[in-house]
Amino acid sequence: MPETIPTGQLASPAPAWRRAMNLLSPSRSHTAFTATLLLMASVTLSRVIGLVRVKYIAYLFGRGAAADAFNAAFQLPDMISYFLVGGAASITFVTMLTRYRDSGREEEGREAMSVILTTMLCVLGGAILLAEFFAPVYVRALLSGFDKDPAKLELCVHLTRILLLAPLFFFSGGVFGAVLLVRKQFTVQAVSPLIYNLGTILGGVVLAKSIGVSSLAIGTVVGAFCGPFLLNAIGAHRLGMKFRPKLDLGNAGLHEWVKMSIPLMLGVSLVTADNWIINYFASHNGGAISLLTYAKNLFTAPVALGQAAGAASLPFLASLYGKDGSTDKGRDVAAFSRAVDSSVSRILAFSVLLSAWMIAMAQPAVDVVFRGGVFHREDASTMAVYFAVFSISLCLWSAQALYARAFYAAGNTLTPMIAGTIVTVLSLPVYWSLYRAHGPVGLAAASDIGILIQTLTLAVLLHRRRMVSVAELEYGELLRALLAAVVSFAALRGLAYVFPAHGRIRELLLLLLATLVWLAVAGIALRLTGSQLPAQLLARFRRK
Repeated sequence: MPETIPTGQLASPAPAWRRAMNLLSPSRSHTAFTATLLLMASVTLSRVIGLVRVKYIAYLFGRGAAADAFNAAFQLPDMISYFLVGGAASITFVTMLTRYRDSGREEEGREAMSVILTTMLCVLGGAILLAEFFAPVYVRALLSGFDKDPAKLELCVHLTRILLLAPLFFFSGGVFGAVLLVRKQFTVQAVSPLIYNLGTILGGVVLAKSIGVSSLAIGTVVGAFCGPFLLNAIGAHRLGMKFRPKLDLGNAGLHEWVKMSIPLMLGVSLVTADNWIINYFASHNGGAISLLTYAKNLFTAPVALGQAAGAASLPFLASLYGKDGSTDKGRDVAAFSRAVDSSVSRILAFSVLLSAWMIAMAQPAVDVVFRGGVFHREDASTMAVYFAVFSISLCLWSAQALYARAFYAAGNTLTPMIAGTIVTVLSLPVYWSLYRAHGPVGLAAASDIGILIQTLTLAVLLHRRRMVSVAELEYGELLRALLAAVVSFAALRGLAYVFPAHGRIRELLLLLLATLVWLAVAGIALRLTGSQLPAQLLARFRRK
């Protein structure tokens, strides 16, 4: 018999472990906070696994030609995904399917998805075949520094041709994943990146001795199939999504998706182009692509928290902004603005605090994570400088992800496309001049400047369109977080001076001690200045 609760007696809260397990239920419908919590936990674990993968590459190949070739080989597949499917299948589909569902036209939505998936698989498949043929031309043009090393160029072409299969699985998985996101089910979204990263690692472990760095490319493709594609396909099927291949160029859903996606396809966002620009210049310095990529991977571990928050918030923001896509009916712009501002304020405050730790502890963190094998202390020291420079812009990368999704939730992909393209073009001289003046470290600094311009541009545009008011950002909390970050950074630098780390054990002890000091000093500073951030986060977590 089910347990009954006497009248007037409140049920005791479920144990923490039971609440945690409930979050992982595939059929669990999440709130914005629990979805963000789940995806942040998943992203954190995925990034840990991703760092194991990067560490494995660095251990075997260091900053050598094979590592440069492998890291650069992702560029052409990424470009195809970006320009042919907008690099945002889930973003556009979530917005579109939310409208179908809220207007009671789910069957029409399922048919539209079958038509879109069939059409785009044909287009994408044709583009990949052409890319397989023209890969050598692309590598020579966009990674021109590889011309100095014909063996590196040939290896990069070979790896590129293997990785070109991955966009098929990412796009298909994005379509199926949108079905789950619309139902506010995020478990598969949380797990699939883990499978993807594990695929790369297992490919290397099983095949590296026999086929070298090609094993990583093969593992990456297998991981893309098993994680982003297969898991999402199974989840969508369980929710009633049945894919039936169908070509219908007159389908209204196809027209709507193309209309939303074309701006994403035609425009260039600095968020994506940053890596392409960096690789172009860095290809002229042996090992620079690898070191900058490793630093960016380590840096983007916390950046992904902001991306997870953006992914989790998208269906909720889409519902808030308007259930009717053609009129203002059901639209609560004030609530939409408050939701975006609240999310941006929290992620900015936390990111500023985390940046203090990352910059202060860059050297021991990089040394502990990456040094080993053919990746030497000198390599770690150079990479630590890149990592520290990237870390300055942590809060900006996190915030822009939320601002961009505010536009997408409103069904507006044209404005961020135009803005992103202009920002990218205007940033090119910055990359060129800083690279000429300072070499690879100048590229990291240029990346910071570019993303600053991108974030400010999106914020101003949202404000001018009366969608999200910058006046409602929690400036008091942001100033308190900045003060706490400055104080904690000073404390960590003082700790590093008093407790110099030489050797792996002492570096680990320093990182552990630094984390405790950072938490204590930042927490005390926030408390003394009257910040509500810690209490808000704890209260929300306990309620969930």
